[in-house]
Amino acid sequence: MLNVAVIMGRLTADPELRHTPNGYAVTSFTLAVDRSFANKETGERQCDFIDVVAWRGTAEFVCRYFTKGQMMAVDGSIQTRMYEDKQGNKRKAVEIQANNVSFTGSKRESEGGGRGAYGGDSYYDRPAPAQAPAFKEPAPAYSSGANEDFEEILGDDDLPF
Repeated sequence: MLNVAVIMGRLTADPELRHTPNGYAVTSFTLAVDRSFANKETGERQCDFIDVVAWRGTAEFVCRYFTKGQMMAVDGSIQTRMYEDKQGNKRKAVEIQANNVSFTGSKRESEGGGRGAYGGDSYYDRPAPAQAPAFKEPAPAYSSGANEDFEEILGDDDLPF
């Protein structure tokens, strides 16, 4: 059996850390996830609001470093649970139980949240070079798989390292 869910979207609210009576850290949050296709009538993309639950260290990480509007990626499993609402009606909740949560937005976006999730300089925020570096010769391509493509190594003296 396979139960894997991977989503990427924006937080709809600041996550809040709670603790169970046994002391386990937990947070519930919602991600707004754009659909990969546009509505035929309006031409706009629709959005799904997906509930996610994170436990223990993952919950603490989410609450410490993520704020409303930030982009995040979540991988986990889909779980359902039954409960009764205040009127006594039986309800079913479908949630993603997060295993891993990752940053997917830019460094500036993360710092804009006010919590400063990143420190130092990031390769991805540096300006792009004016032109790509020039390489003198392309790497050899060994696509044939023939014996001539490989060199026999006879002893330790022939090893390149």
